[in-house]
Amino acid sequence: MNVTIYHNPRCSKSRLTLQLLHEQGIEPLIIDYLKNPPSALELEAILQKLNMEPRELIRKQEIAYKANGLDDEALEPQALIAAMLKYPILIERPIVLANGKAALGRPPETVLAIL
Repeated sequence: MNVTIYHNPRCSKSRLTLQLLHEQGIEPLIIDYLKNPPSALELEAILQKLNMEPRELIRKQEIAYKANGLDDEALEPQALIAAMLKYPILIERPIVLANGKAALGRPPETVLAIL
């Protein structure tokens, strides 16, 4: 089984999710999304698999959120996606992809449903 985790090693939930995958005997492809953010097409596909709108995947407590006016409810989804690509810290984490599905590891156990 191919499993990918969009991971931030400084995030406790991301580290716990990676640990949970290892406990399941899974060695995922680890993508440090802050250094290697997804492309626009990849992010759109992830959002579709998560069944989420871009605003649902944005970390609203990050400085870049307010500093760039992303709290404006009138912004189009494409503008939010563009902001997440420009400032990948805005992407909620961790995201795990497996079996053609995606799950947000909040809480980490959520990812077990797609394995």
